[in-house]
Amino acid sequence: DEAVRGTCEDASVCKRFAVSVGYWKDPYIQYFVRQAKERKAPEINRGKLEWDWGHLTCYYARVHGVSYLIKAFLERTECNCQIVNLGAGMDTLFWRLKDENLLPRKYFEVDFPMIVARKIHSIKSKPPLSKPIMESHSGDSLLIDSHSLDSSRYSIVGADLRFSSDLEEKLKKHSLDVHLPTLLVAECVLVYMTPQQSANLLKWAASTFPVAMVINYEQVNMGDRFGQIMIENLQRRQCNLAGVELCTSLQSQRERLLENGWENARAIDMMKVYSFLPQADVKRIEALEFLDEKELFEQLMQHYCICWASKDSSNL
Repeated sequence: DEAVRGTCEDASVCKRFAVSVGYWKDPYIQYFVRQAKERKAPEINRGKLEWDWGHLTCYYARVHGVSYLIKAFLERTECNCQIVNLGAGMDTLFWRLKDENLLPRKYFEVDFPMIVARKIHSIKSKPPLSKPIMESHSGDSLLIDSHSLDSSRYSIVGADLRFSSDLEEKLKKHSLDVHLPTLLVAECVLVYMTPQQSANLLKWAASTFPVAMVINYEQVNMGDRFGQIMIENLQRRQCNLAGVELCTSLQSQRERLLENGWENARAIDMMKVYSFLPQADVKRIEALEFLDEKELFEQLMQHYCICWASKDSSNL
């Protein structure tokens, strides 16, 4: 678990660097993550830079692709819904949605207790983070301890996603409403669980909420040589992709959702997502760190995907 928890730090540092370079705007990430060290000039280490550039641009596509689906759900439900962010890490979506006046009725985050404790410490000690929570809060006093935070619109829960009964109990303590339309978001989370563990989590969600959507961002096409190199790189850091066998194709990603109680499922790779993004903004970010060689970038983008599935008794 320690290596998996370490991916939270890696992702946060990468996002902070991408924001500092100008890939997208996020005024809140700075309060959770130290600034990444300045990178070397392109000619010093071209291969490494191409890999980094590919990851940053993949993050850009991921942020915009996932955000597009989240906002579509919020608009369709007119924000009369709840969001459960699984394995949220240092994500700042709550604050960004508040700034856009798009907060759902309640926003939940779940992660390992150790990561939750770090996040809560940052929130308590930094007014730009705590003030928006207080502004959106109503009712009784806000509850906060080392491993959980509960306000009327935002909750952080320390729990292990591999045990869905424990997860449900903790979420219900923080006022989870199973009758509200619910969006579950999992970004590079399910792949660190065994197929049975992720199946249990997906089945729990599909059976618990009559109207729900799940968004899953993770690896795909992992059976080829490029995928094997990605797996080997992580294994060198003692980080095991326990669920990688479900990441062999877009079809296997869809089937996993359909087999675990979801009615409709779609999956597209990140190269496809990238082609859907507003072209003026794509040109802007490609100009940030221009590189001629796009082959590595395209391979990387073809090895990540966004999948989404719904269960919709209200025909939303």
